[in-house]
Amino acid sequence: MGQSQSQESNRIVILGKTGVGKSGVANTIFGEKVFKAISSTKSGTSTCQAETRYVHGRSITLVDTPGFFDTYTSEEKLKSEIIRCIIECAPGPNAFLIVFKVRRFTEQEQAVITKISQYFFEEVFKYATVLFTHGDQLDKGQTIKQFVQQNQLARDLVKKCGGRCHVIDNRYWENNQQDEYRSNQFQVKELLNTIDEMVKANKGSYYTNEMLQG
Repeated sequence: MGQSQSQESNRIVILGKTGVGKSGVANTIFGEKVFKAISSTKSGTSTCQAETRYVHGRSITLVDTPGFFDTYTSEEKLKSEIIRCIIECAPGPNAFLIVFKVRRFTEQEQAVITKISQYFFEEVFKYATVLFTHGDQLDKGQTIKQFVQQNQLARDLVKKCGGRCHVIDNRYWENNQQDEYRSNQFQVKELLNTIDEMVKANKGSYYTNEMLQG
């Protein structure tokens, strides 16, 4: 397992099903439209895209990946593209964001988790944080942790990821000053703090291509 040699950029790979808003998540974290986001079930990302910006006092590299179960991308192409992104994210990502919409967890969401396990093996969850989009779908006053508690599949996944879960809303929470919780700026800060703590707990180690090979 590799070790980081310096205070280099946190390298974060974004994973999820087509249409959950992965590119929008990257734009929300950076606070600018760097990644191409398409509001439809057709994937806006067919190849991995990596960008680095300075956010809340630290350097962040975000890697947007093609969506799982994208009807326009073959399984073989998807896997080879994701492997390429791990290799190119040298020396390896030290964090993964697994992205879902705020909605009832079903077999579809479970299929994404299964696919991530198949591609990356269980080791990936040690480096993963669950991030929900469409936070405006939460009930009034509801937190994402309360939402997760209502569903066994979501609970199990968040537990696998060390209890790490956050929520943003790519569209409606941009300039919300009334409710701190429903503010992307607040949530991005919290998310990046969680990732910093996780990287520290992992002693600066990162996910390597050897782990991918099993």
